[in-house]
Amino acid sequence: MILYGAPMPAPNPRRVRIFLAEKGVDLPETPVNILKREHKSPEHRARNSLGQVPTLVLDDGTAISETVAICRYFEETQPDPPLFGRTPLEKATVDMWVRRIEFTVMGPVGNFWRHAHPFTAKVVDQHQAFGESNREAYAGALRWLDRELADRPFLAGEHYGMADICGLTTVDFATWIGLPVPDELANVRAWHARVSARPSAQA
Repeated sequence: MILYGAPMPAPNPRRVRIFLAEKGVDLPETPVNILKREHKSPEHRARNSLGQVPTLVLDDGTAISETVAICRYFEETQPDPPLFGRTPLEKATVDMWVRRIEFTVMGPVGNFWRHAHPFTAKVVDQHQAFGESNREAYAGALRWLDRELADRPFLAGEHYGMADICGLTTVDFATWIGLPVPDELANVRAWHARVSARPSAQA
């Protein structure tokens, strides 16, 4: 199988690399040069019609895209250690937190990146006022997250998992584009330190 992705700071390919590192799966990433727009090439669109990374191509030619879908494939084929939960309740809680991170936390980060960052101004039409408004939307999401993390070590409870991988890659990407975690959010910063200390975070 072949895993197509892109290096840091791209957050979505990094999610899969961290997940595979946690699983102990040795699958080198085949790079797709985003700066050269290789992800929009006919060759890559044949694998992923949306022209995005990551994309996993299985030995039979089947292509799987979207980070959570790729990670679920590996969760089913190599279930230990479980990163999507152990019990029905844990699994539902992980799914809930993955969705919350993607919509509530990553949403404003993506909007800021698309509409307010100077790099993306080169490739998309920006709406600067809207983009800048997402600074406060992201800050509000982090304040909410800080309250949620007051009584547990990881996003979905006592165990590290997929929700934390989504959260880590989101927060790191946000910091890279100029949206750092405020110093006063002690719970978010403590959680971030815990998940960043794992060897997989270097993937």
